[in-house]
Amino acid sequence: MILVTGATGTIGSELVRQLVARGISCRGMTRNPRRTSQVQGDFDDPVSLRKAMDGADTVFLLSAPGPRVPEHDRALVAAAADGGVRKLVKLSAIGSTDEGMPGNWHAAGERAVRDSGLAWTILRPSGFASNALRWLPAIQAGQPIPNQTGTGRHAFVDPRDVAAVAAEALTSSAHDGRTYTLTGPELLSVPEQVAVLADVLGSALSVVDVPAEAYAEQLRAAGLDEAVVSVAVRGAELIRSGGEQTITDDVERVLGRPARTFREWAETNRAAFG
Repeated sequence: MILVTGATGTIGSELVRQLVARGISCRGMTRNPRRTSQVQGDFDDPVSLRKAMDGADTVFLLSAPGPRVPEHDRALVAAAADGGVRKLVKLSAIGSTDEGMPGNWHAAGERAVRDSGLAWTILRPSGFASNALRWLPAIQAGQPIPNQTGTGRHAFVDPRDVAAVAAEALTSSAHDGRTYTLTGPELLSVPEQVAVLADVLGSALSVVDVPAEAYAEQLRAAGLDEAVVSVAVRGAELIRSGGEQTITDDVERVLGRPARTFREWAETNRAAFG
């Protein structure tokens, strides 16, 4: 039995879908279960974590981004160790061991996983190709797509590939003790992504530059915590300056096929853009 935390999010929901499609027994942990295949669990409630793990021998650890990632990860690791779990697969983030990276929240969680005494695998994905869905309101309104990263380029990864690697790590001991950095196969700037999307949709799309100060104000207006705002702005500036251009072949090494391109993601999700 595999327990998938963060089961209603981008990666967690896709991971559950892939595991079920492969006939692998799993259940999703969420604060508010709505299906019989889901179980209640809250990172701030150790008792609920222990109950969620009852009968599970493998756990996919996904904590929502934010300054509480370290304590949430440690709570989950402690519950897993106490509950007889055999293996942990943690979803981290690219650059998580680089002290200069914005919001280095995952480093402590990675240490907890490695020091747990359990089998483990750590996954460090780059930015998701699916983040382009955030442009949907602008596209539907006929407005330029906001660009916080200028001409800076990044190797965006398809969430399906991240979930597929996670599924392999959860079900095979071949990946125990390994850390994988998961990226797409190409470096793209936002203007280049938009050009690809425009071609796929058959629509004329434009881009407007958003300075760091304006981006910060937009995030604050959306009600985000100041710590999250700071990390988001610094992350955008890092990409804008060309400071995050990592490409690896880890997806291909695990799955035996190349990582999907942004165009492949866009073509698969064309209908989501209306």
